[in-house]
Amino acid sequence: MIEKIDRNGFTLAIILRSGFKTDGVKFFTSSDAPQQMGYMNRLKGHVINVHKHDQIDTIITRTYETLIVRSGTINVSLYDQQDNFAEERILQQGDIILLSGYGHGFEILEDAELIEIKQGPFIADHKVTMNVQSKTTANES
Repeated sequence: MIEKIDRNGFTLAIILRSGFKTDGVKFFTSSDAPQQMGYMNRLKGHVINVHKHDQIDTIITRTYETLIVRSGTINVSLYDQQDNFAEERILQQGDIILLSGYGHGFEILEDAELIEIKQGPFIADHKVTMNVQSKTTANES
């Protein structure tokens, strides 16, 4: 129900499948990750006290993003820190993936609605198209 995809000590992605369920609170990222991903299962009447998060200055060195598949099916291709094809996964309605800023691409297998969440501000020239080995060629080597 939870897949953590690692290469050479680096986390490329964390996938939370739609059927995941547990009691209480579970975080899937380390406390020092630039974007946190957690799950909460609380019973009726539970209260989360009013709170806020103080402003802090941070330096973003890698933009994480999270995709929530609201409907449809997509194929996600993941690349490692040297831009080599690593793995691919099929995501379906209700699945969530946290991408850790390394190379990734998507193929829409069935009409899909996706919600994307990432750190801002968005800088247009920060998104770089990668010149990578094709998945087919990578799988043959």
